[in-house]
Amino acid sequence: MDSCLRSTDLPVPVLTAATLPIAGLTVRFPVRRIYCVGRNYVEHIREMKEGDERDPPFFFQKPSDAVVEDGATIAYPADTDDFQFEIELVVALGAGGRNFSRGDALEAVFGYAVGIDLTRRDHQRDMRSKMLPWERGKSFDASAPCGAIHCVSEVGHPSRGGITLDVNGRERQRGDLAQMIWNVPEIIANLSASYRLSPGDLIMTGTPAGVGQLSPGDHVSGAVEGVGGIAITIGAREA
Repeated sequence: MDSCLRSTDLPVPVLTAATLPIAGLTVRFPVRRIYCVGRNYVEHIREMKEGDERDPPFFFQKPSDAVVEDGATIAYPADTDDFQFEIELVVALGAGGRNFSRGDALEAVFGYAVGIDLTRRDHQRDMRSKMLPWERGKSFDASAPCGAIHCVSEVGHPSRGGITLDVNGRERQRGDLAQMIWNVPEIIANLSASYRLSPGDLIMTGTPAGVGQLSPGDHVSGAVEGVGGIAITIGAREA
């Protein structure tokens, strides 16, 4: 590559934002950031042995280009021998700001979707034991499959209802949104105290108990009652 460029040249091609389909519309939802809530279902805290159940959930992020659409085949990722699934309700923001109150937080929501927080669990555990950031276990390529976004006008603001995940037709996870330690307004209010939220942000709200390993060839499907579903296939191991 030339060491110098003309003033009109770009050093790399123009990057385009990741987008997701919006149910019933031809326009798509551009993704800005992906925030994820850790430890938001008590039974999942217990199965992971992750400390005091009274501790508030915490937040981490995935890159926006980790988004993968419903129906995709995702390569089994390199650099792991413990690739796991976590079904989650996803919140899509249509407005932004700082310091939302719990009473006003839902005004920022555009809609909801069903997502899967794919995790390299071996690296997450290793990073956690060393008190290091989780990116190697959580923030890798194609780690954020997400179904179509359903507008609030269509699905309302779901606060209860089944959340499930099947692998090869066998149910592996089952919970209820009402079991979340922090509900959606509380999550948005807490996040907005630390970050300026913006239209296009996604929030993955945590997973119920039952997480487990995936293998090449697995067919994975998840659903949230009243919101929709998602299905992906795990492909061959990444070279």
